[in-house]
Amino acid sequence: MDKQELALMVIDRLKKEYPDAGCTLDYDDAWKLLVSVRLAAQCTDARVNVVVEGLYAKYPDVNALAEVTPEEIEEIVRPCGLGKSKARDISACMRMLRDEYDGKVPDDFNKLLKLPGVGRKSANLIMGDVFGKPAIVTDTHCIRLCNRIGLVDGIKEPKKVEMELWKIIPPEEGSDFCHRLVYHGRDVCTARTKPHCEKCCLADICCKQI
Repeated sequence: MDKQELALMVIDRLKKEYPDAGCTLDYDDAWKLLVSVRLAAQCTDARVNVVVEGLYAKYPDVNALAEVTPEEIEEIVRPCGLGKSKARDISACMRMLRDEYDGKVPDDFNKLLKLPGVGRKSANLIMGDVFGKPAIVTDTHCIRLCNRIGLVDGIKEPKKVEMELWKIIPPEEGSDFCHRLVYHGRDVCTARTKPHCEKCCLADICCKQI
């Protein structure tokens, strides 16, 4: 079985296992997802979802966030860790959205990458979840599971993993596939404990197991 065949089998099984899998960050606007994904670095999505409630209650739109100092943002987002750098990026990002994009998040990958604090992972998340465009989000779950399953071979650098996955994952499947890997990585193919291979829907095709 080549990697493309394996990828299609993995996609099919994960679809059946996690039919409703989606982004675990709460948002109702593109700019809010930008904020949340920046806060999620080295922090749980669950904590981010709680913290941003206070942030949006005080600063309900792009303009409001753009007008306050990074220090004022930091006061609220500090529980997410790395408060100073995250607040600085969020402040600069909101100002750029206000000044260059009329407060709207651009639907262009390269323009997203120019926003402060936005890397390939964040840009892909926005492209896939907000704009419904082909996207592959190589977060830690994706990288770990794709190596373990055998979709990539010993590659840990996010961009390289992304480029390899583009070769074997149908474009329209990429975004949901990555969300399902997050669910599978949390529930079954865990990182901090021994993986629960005995209840894994991929056990018979996973390279770690065969």
